[in-house]
Amino acid sequence: MLLSGMLTIAGYAQANKYTLSGYVKDKNTGEELIGAQIIIKELSGTGASTNAYGFYSITLPEAEYTAEIKYMGYAIQSVKVNLSQNLRMDFELEDSHTELQEVVITATRRDENITSVQMGVDKIDLKEIENIPLLMGERDVLKIIQMRPGVKPAGEGNSGFYVRGGGADQNLILLDEATVYNASHLLGFFSVFNSDAIKDISLYKGSQPAEYGGRLASVLDIRMEEGSNQDLGVEGGIGLISSRLKIDGPIVKNKGSFSISGRRTYADLFLRLSSDEDINDAQLYFYDLNLKANYRINDRNRIFVSGYLGQDVLGLDDLFRFDWGNSTATLRWNHLFSERLFSNTSFIFSDFNYNIGFDFSSTSAEIVSRIQDYNVKQDFQYYANTKNTLKFGFNSIYHRVVPGVFQIVRDGVPNRQDMPNVQGWENAVYISNEWKPSNRLSLQYGIRFSAFSVLGPGDFYSYDNSGNAIDTLSYSSGEFVKTYFNPEPRLAANYILNEKSSLKLSYGRNTQNLHLLSNSTTSNPTDLWITNSLNVKPQIADQVSAGYFRNFNNNMYEFSTEVYYKYMQNQIDYRDGAQLAFNQNVEAQLLYGVGRAYGIELFLKKSHGRINGWIGYTLSRTERKIDGINQGNWYTAKQDRTHDISIVANYELSRKWTLSANWIYYTGNAITFPSGKYEVGGNVVNYYTERNGYRMPAYHRLDIGATWITKKTEKFESSWNFSIYNAYGRENAYVINFRQDPDDASRTQAVQTSLFRWIPSVTYNFKF
Repeated sequence: MLLSGMLTIAGYAQANKYTLSGYVKDKNTGEELIGAQIIIKELSGTGASTNAYGFYSITLPEAEYTAEIKYMGYAIQSVKVNLSQNLRMDFELEDSHTELQEVVITATRRDENITSVQMGVDKIDLKEIENIPLLMGERDVLKIIQMRPGVKPAGEGNSGFYVRGGGADQNLILLDEATVYNASHLLGFFSVFNSDAIKDISLYKGSQPAEYGGRLASVLDIRMEEGSNQDLGVEGGIGLISSRLKIDGPIVKNKGSFSISGRRTYADLFLRLSSDEDINDAQLYFYDLNLKANYRINDRNRIFVSGYLGQDVLGLDDLFRFDWGNSTATLRWNHLFSERLFSNTSFIFSDFNYNIGFDFSSTSAEIVSRIQDYNVKQDFQYYANTKNTLKFGFNSIYHRVVPGVFQIVRDGVPNRQDMPNVQGWENAVYISNEWKPSNRLSLQYGIRFSAFSVLGPGDFYSYDNSGNAIDTLSYSSGEFVKTYFNPEPRLAANYILNEKSSLKLSYGRNTQNLHLLSNSTTSNPTDLWITNSLNVKPQIADQVSAGYFRNFNNNMYEFSTEVYYKYMQNQIDYRDGAQLAFNQNVEAQLLYGVGRAYGIELFLKKSHGRINGWIGYTLSRTERKIDGINQGNWYTAKQDRTHDISIVANYELSRKWTLSANWIYYTGNAITFPSGKYEVGGNVVNYYTERNGYRMPAYHRLDIGATWITKKTEKFESSWNFSIYNAYGRENAYVINFRQDPDDASRTQAVQTSLFRWIPSVTYNFKF
């Protein structure tokens, strides 16, 4: 199929064709707009969209045309073009925020969900989520994503999420192309993403294009704001638990800009007001800092530098401390080889680490762990003609994992234990083509070839079915222990039934070479990352999906239904009673098998008008089959949830007041509870049978909020946001523990712990 696409491309290479190319920007800030549409009115169905850097390219026969440039929330621009030679035209669109509803209803077809070939994609509009009430008043993008069909929160208030039956570690989270391994603050109650610093958010639910790889379930691609190259601006917010500030502006007007944003919680400042000395010396806060700068060298070259630094600090005087955090850095170079060939070269660094310390009397201890990536990425985009766009490139990542360093000092005598470091080299090449053979049919097809090499130094063990080591091989530094090769074909098709509806199909294979080991139901900072080895093979998932998409009332309402089936190989679970933490032979605790996930997702959204929002529903099933667990039969995975419902609504009461609410319901997590108990040597021991054979109670809550715009002029904006999280005070189960009834030793008590009831928040936001 790829070869036939190449021949089709060659067939279009004929005389008297010229290329119109350039960038689409925001007139007020100079920032490029991602996904802006350039439509040629004289050629029905012909056009292009800007890429992740705002660049577009269209090749057409010589003639005069009318180009119409559209982007959601901006006034439409129409330009006459005399295409008698290759033309470079940059377009600047004006924000039509105050006229948004009228522009969209009367003039703009907001039908990308119908016309785009990709399915299983959620594009999050930050303006759309400004008023949604969330925990502690934070506008948290990961909490918003959890309200979309096919995406499920990992637990009460947690930033972790599951996508179409995948585990929390099977989501690739990218911040300006850098991998974020733990995207949570304060043990998951906040995410590391400050919404002030974000420009664009795209979630691909297992059917991602060939340029993405490395995880089974999804890719969350987050792009940071570049800042205005026109004027200096300041914005921020002051809340009950945290405050944030962003400053952006030009480095050189019209050529370069910068953006710096920061956020910090201050719960520790309130602790200092306590009269208890143990409490007022405690530390409990996080901070994060986002930086980005860009500079246009000339019409063909532009560079970007971006970075993130975030840290959590928990501590109790000098007795205990627990710090963890992420840092990323990305250097990118955009280059235009020609009007049709766009190149992006990226050098990327990512680091996640944690440090735990104890100090009691004459004994102190420290535990350190980290994972680092050094990444080189090259992407090309070739705009062959109006019917074909080629993407191709490569990616090379060196992974360095320090599973754990444990040092204890007792009476001044140190004792250090290091778990063996792990190195891996991950490489991939890809090619794909988006082909539009007719006005109704669009295809996107391609393939990604991935390779993962396990590297020395170290001792590598082989185990029998009982987890006993049967062989040991030693390798020196830089030696190749084993290399795994995997082809990953991708295919997506869209057939437009009429101007209001379309049918889509997709198939994709994904592989994963890094794996997270955790016995908990959510993602914790201390969870252990491992790479492939002689025993641990790449996880592989094949997903098939189909969908029907329809818009109503001039694209004011969007409806979609998608069904999917995913088959997974080399899935990992743990032996009964497995010990994962600081176990040098942790692979002896692992078992391997297959998995399957299937479901249906329904989504109805009203985009505009005084009342807007969405309703999402997911009916799904996720199962595993692994020898050594549940007698080798299929069993429910911990991330399985039968039902998942989210309702989000906003009501514009007046120009100054907006009311909002969301209601969440989902089936409780699958979990392993004791089925009985017995006595050994006077001690009561719980007896477990089926893995994940029980359920936590169903979860549901209502959040309500209101936004009051106190002032809005061209130079200054201010507003107050009021919200109540869990408005009807539902005591949702966070964890359930079992203990012996103190009044009757023959009975066992189930004790439920709940976290949040009636959490109010107030935030003051400003911008000038």
